[in-house]
Amino acid sequence: MAEKDITEKNLEALNDVFADIVNVLLFKGEEVIKEKELEADTTKSMFKADGKIHEQERDVSKFWKNGEIRISILGIENQTAQDSDMPLRVISYDGASYKQQLLDNKQKKRYPVATLVLYFGTEEKWSKAKHLYECFDVPEKLKPFVNDYKINVFNIAFLSPKTIAMFKSDFKIIAEYFRTKRLNQKYNGSKEKLKHANETLKMFSALTGDDSFEKVYNEGNFKKGGITMCDVVERIRDDGRTEGRIEGIAKEQERIIMNLIESNAGTIEQIAAWVKLPVKEVKKIAQKVPVNA
Repeated sequence: MAEKDITEKNLEALNDVFADIVNVLLFKGEEVIKEKELEADTTKSMFKADGKIHEQERDVSKFWKNGEIRISILGIENQTAQDSDMPLRVISYDGASYKQQLLDNKQKKRYPVATLVLYFGTEEKWSKAKHLYECFDVPEKLKPFVNDYKINVFNIAFLSPKTIAMFKSDFKIIAEYFRTKRLNQKYNGSKEKLKHANETLKMFSALTGDDSFEKVYNEGNFKKGGITMCDVVERIRDDGRTEGRIEGIAKEQERIIMNLIESNAGTIEQIAAWVKLPVKEVKKIAQKVPVNA
């Protein structure tokens, strides 16, 4: 699980990708945040409970600075499954960021915190809690005194083609894939060159649970000039066809051996010699032959 979490974060942790995600989802593609204005921020924070110090960690976090002034901090949380407690998680992360500002004597100017939750589900849009009020029952008379807290959830698989087209980074490839998957359409891959092939394909493998993407990249032997998702998908399909042919040959060979055994054409040793297989393999197949054969 830890390795999966890390590979999900690698792509988004790149400044050009992080800025692109925020600019599209929050500012409709306007380049409000520039890559050079982002600064790495620690993703870990501490809190005390039950008399013990505990650690919590965001997926990705960056400072957004204007010149030398830090004016905001943005965090991204990845979700492949819906979480009813997400508002509680987000408020704990954001609260830790504000607490850190209070403890930092050198930080004179305060800055706001914004967290984006990226949901990659394809069956339905996020239907769990988006407000703190939805996490528990608040008596009507108490509501004026209990502050609500809203989280920002973005359903990546449900983004429109127009919105997806606004992405300039490799995250566009991720969004296109999940939209295609939601629509149950055949995914052929984009012909756009991947800027961060390693990080993108690792994220594909982490989010889908299919290591074919990463495996194909690691095997290499791609043509020079960059890799496209079209190249990757074609390679995966070619590998699938190869495996299918091998499996088909094996099944046909097994059928022939069973026929030879059923017809008493020879001993196990003789049949093994004819089909050029180890005797022990032929014996395994022989066990599948009906007793009355």
